[in-house]
Amino acid sequence: MFAITADQVDSRRRPDIAAETMRSLEVMLGEGLVLPVDRTAGDEIQMLVAAPGTALTAILALTRHGQWSVGCGIGSVNLPLPANAREAGGDAFVAARAAVNEAKKRDTRFALRSTAATDAADAEAFVDLLLQLRARRSAEGWEMCDLLLAGNSQAEAAKLLGITPQAASKRARAAALRVEFAARSPLERRLAAVDLFTGKGSRS
Repeated sequence: MFAITADQVDSRRRPDIAAETMRSLEVMLGEGLVLPVDRTAGDEIQMLVAAPGTALTAILALTRHGQWSVGCGIGSVNLPLPANAREAGGDAFVAARAAVNEAKKRDTRFALRSTAATDAADAEAFVDLLLQLRARRSAEGWEMCDLLLAGNSQAEAAKLLGITPQAASKRARAAALRVEFAARSPLERRLAAVDLFTGKGSRS
C-alpha cells in the first residue's frame, strides 16, 4: 500500500490550501483512494492508495506548484482499516511520516521510504528526475501537458490553443512531454516492485 503525507510549505505565511487541495485530489483520484484524503493536523493532509499509478498521480499533482512537501511511504497497513486516514496505522504510515520529514530538506520537496530501503531509494531517484524535469516547464508547456492529459491529440490541442501544429510540436518538445509520458509506466512498475517486496500491503 502507498500512504502519502503532504505538509504545506511555509504555511504560517501563506493561506491554508488544505481544503481545496483535498477536494481536488478526491476528484482526481476517485475510486483509486483506499481511504479518503484527510486532514491529519493543521496544514497536513494524508491519503492511502493501493495502485502505484494512483500514487504517482497524487505525487505529481502535489509537487507541481511547490506548495507541499510530499512523503510517500510504501508498506503494510493495519487491518481492519478505519474510516479515515488519520486513524490508520502500519508500516506504510510510519514510512510516510519519515518521508515527509525528509522531503522538507530536499530540493524536489519529495521523499519515498519503505522497509525495502534499496529499492525505495532507486524509485525515489527516478521520481526525482521526473520532478526536476517538470520544474523547468514553462506555463505554455503546462498548458499543452494538461490538454494532452485530458485526452486531446496534439493537433486538437493546437486548435484549442489557437496555434499552429508546428508551434504545438515545438511546445511539446520544449516541455519534454514525450519524455514524461514515456517515463510514467516504468516509474509505476518501479513503485509496484517496492510494494511487492514489502509484502503487498496489509496485515491484521
